[in-house]
Amino acid sequence: MPDRTLTITWDDPLPTAAAARRLSGLDFLRAMLRGEYPPPPMAMMLGFRLKAVEPGRVVFRGEPGEMHYNPIGVVHGGLAATLCDSAGGCAVATMLPAGVGYTTLEIKVNFVRPLTRDTGPVECEARVLHAGGRVATAEARLTDAAGRLCAHATTTCLILRPDAPRPGAGAPPG
Repeated sequence: MPDRTLTITWDDPLPTAAAARRLSGLDFLRAMLRGEYPPPPMAMMLGFRLKAVEPGRVVFRGEPGEMHYNPIGVVHGGLAATLCDSAGGCAVATMLPAGVGYTTLEIKVNFVRPLTRDTGPVECEARVLHAGGRVATAEARLTDAAGRLCAHATTTCLILRPDAPRPGAGAPPG
């Protein structure tokens, strides 16, 4: 059997990350969807892309393949978990103003149907459940082309706001 190969290319992620800090999360993700910014290297490596963006909601699309397999002959759960984490985080990002970021604090994934190379395209839709000042939560659903649930997840994100000056900070002692 011939060796299988996979070649991927990606753009330098740092200019895109800088642009993300200058725009609201919604504006940035909409610009990425329009092709104004390249997808992140992780999406290129795993073969998924942004499909839809609106306030509090995003959809990613991917296609599980043999290159995602684990040793037991099915797609590794990390692919489903990454899709859920990416979708949940980006859904949260759509609610954030320019200069405010986020990072995943916790993700809980439930796998309910195995993915294989024969599964075909999958979509992961995430919606924000709560967008607070310091913490936001979202839920994600990964479905196959027939609409069958393959995995679902909840994510908690820490909202990263720029340091605001404290009253009296930097003033000489008086």
